[in-house]
Amino acid sequence: MTLIHRMVLKQLPGPFLGWLLLLLFLLLMQFLIKFLPDLTGRDLPIGLILELITYNLAYMVVLAVPMSALLATLMVFGSLAESRTWIVIRNCGITLWSFTWPVLAAAALLSCGMMYFNNVLLPESNFRALSMWQTIRSARPGFELEPGIFYQEIDEYSILVGQREGNLLYDILIYDYTQGIANGSTIRAKHGELIPRGNFLDMILKEGEMHRLYRPTGVQTIERYEKLTFERFRLRLDLSELGLQTNAQTSGYRSDRSTPVNRMFEIVDSLKDRLVEQTAELQNSMPRPLSSEAPSTISPMSPERETSSPFVFHGGPPQVDSTAPRSVLKGLTTDQIRRTYQQARDYGRDARSSVASRGRNLRQTAMTISRYQVEIHKKYSISIACFIFVLVGIPLGLSVRRGGLGTACLLAVGIFIFYWVTLVQGEKLADRELLSPWLGMWCANMLIGAVGIWLFIRVTLDMRARPGYATKPEPIDS
Repeated sequence: MTLIHRMVLKQLPGPFLGWLLLLLFLLLMQFLIKFLPDLTGRDLPIGLILELITYNLAYMVVLAVPMSALLATLMVFGSLAESRTWIVIRNCGITLWSFTWPVLAAAALLSCGMMYFNNVLLPESNFRALSMWQTIRSARPGFELEPGIFYQEIDEYSILVGQREGNLLYDILIYDYTQGIANGSTIRAKHGELIPRGNFLDMILKEGEMHRLYRPTGVQTIERYEKLTFERFRLRLDLSELGLQTNAQTSGYRSDRSTPVNRMFEIVDSLKDRLVEQTAELQNSMPRPLSSEAPSTISPMSPERETSSPFVFHGGPPQVDSTAPRSVLKGLTTDQIRRTYQQARDYGRDARSSVASRGRNLRQTAMTISRYQVEIHKKYSISIACFIFVLVGIPLGLSVRRGGLGTACLLAVGIFIFYWVTLVQGEKLADRELLSPWLGMWCANMLIGAVGIWLFIRVTLDMRARPGYATKPEPIDS
């Protein structure tokens, strides 16, 4: 490694870390704007909130690192071209590859580090963040109560508040069905307060009324309207059942985004085995024709084949005279023939229902396999994006000859938006089995990588780095 290589490598960490911190700050502000109002005023410890933010920083790092690498590369190499340093290096006979291979090696190491981060640290952070969200919602169920929206998560109650300031509520409307819908009561109050008490939540209502149309049990014709005015009324809500709804998450359940890659490979293998078994069960459940030679209408699906359709049809349906010869009905009475036809119709209806049910199970299994495969390819493709962005940023920075902040931001934002939109759309198409999982996740990398290779070759051949494609060296300003 020469002095020139050390010079370039020393210039990259500063812009990279600066952009990384700035992007993390912007993403963190977006997270706080979205979720902090739901967390404040719930008596949550500051340490718990900071821990939740720390776990959510993982996905922010995944977004910020490739973008920072692209911005830093554009700024450094753009400034080298703008200051004519690249002209001096080129006129000394140093090729672009000889000049930039340490940068590409550093980008490859960065991609390897992101692979480890995406495969190991990111799933664990997502799992803990999800578990913590569920714990917060279980421990502080009042957190879900939003102004202007009926809250119906508590059985036999429907709650609406006009305004909320922390645990203080205003303009309260409650429908109470604890005595049944027929004897339901309506409670109105001007203001109130929430007081959490473990698995219970006390709602202290003030200056309100309770209305009820009372119908005695067993008497259909007698109704009595009741009205109760109160200055202070305590309504205790049982929240224990709300906590049970989160047990599946807090007890170890992991979605595809919170599962390590090695575990997802095992899940995909087991799902493929299940797909083969379900295909065999579907073939065995098909009704057998009465003729000695069954028509070929269904072809078995090989275990290696991945398709959204659980079975493939060839040709048209079999002819009736070939599958149900009259010799089978010969010698039967009219009533027996009628009963035989009825049984055949019932059997055909049941068989069709069974085939449809098994077909849905097959399709669901195939879609689950695609979803896990998409997530596996996604973790690797985003990691490789760091190298791809550096590969694009080097020749692009030398070509535009601008190392300023505005030019770098404009180019980086355009490239990153194209990359992210392509990645998201590819993920959606792959989840719906309209596109192969590997193609949906690697399409953006292949497109931008192809552009980067073309730009690299173009600058190497000096087709863009020198105005007018001159063949003699440019003079250097003194």
